[in-house]
Amino acid sequence: MTGIHPLANWDSLTPVLLQSIQETIYMVAVTLVIGGVAGLLIGAVLYATRPGNLFGNRIVFNVMNLVINVIRPIPFIIFLTAVGPVTKLVAGTTLGTEAAIVPMTIMAAVVIGRVVEQNLVAVDPGVVEAALAIGAKRLSILFGVVIPEALAPLILGYTFMFIAVVDMSAMAGYIGGGGLGNFAIIYGYNQFDQQATWVTVAIIIVIVQVGQIFGNWLAQRVLRR
Repeated sequence: MTGIHPLANWDSLTPVLLQSIQETIYMVAVTLVIGGVAGLLIGAVLYATRPGNLFGNRIVFNVMNLVINVIRPIPFIIFLTAVGPVTKLVAGTTLGTEAAIVPMTIMAAVVIGRVVEQNLVAVDPGVVEAALAIGAKRLSILFGVVIPEALAPLILGYTFMFIAVVDMSAMAGYIGGGGLGNFAIIYGYNQFDQQATWVTVAIIIVIVQVGQIFGNWLAQRVLRR
């Protein structure tokens, strides 16, 4: 009968689902490690090169600021295809889990860079002035004073980005990137199987909640110190 579809055969789908979960965790982990480190450096440079700051350089700041302002607003689903040539150059293909990590990492680094900068700017300037007054080197102040002072907000910022990267990994399914997004498209959307779709949604919610709870807990631990 039209409009009636059989429920998913979970005996055959369970191994595929487990593989999809592993692919999602892999994509998210690699993206957060590489994009997280790159984003921290980008944010630190943005903060430090602001006019009048530790390494004030208007040209460097304006160029980096412009690049971030251009990339950050692009919807990720469009960004996936826009950086296809870069993905092909780095991963050798534009399909699959490895390929999806390339645009995910670029976008994550850019967004994290802005998040880091905003949190560092919020650090009390008096802390920096005090460190300068006792003769501390500027680079040491940046990484030994400013970043530790902003650590708790940075953890919350990275927690937010964890959720955003999980979202990116789901959208990567549209280009055959693997993971839960790909599973939902192939076995849920394409086969009109709401059960497969909602199982995927539930797993993504669990992953996000675990990450959020851990991030909040870690930020609270840092604040208490």
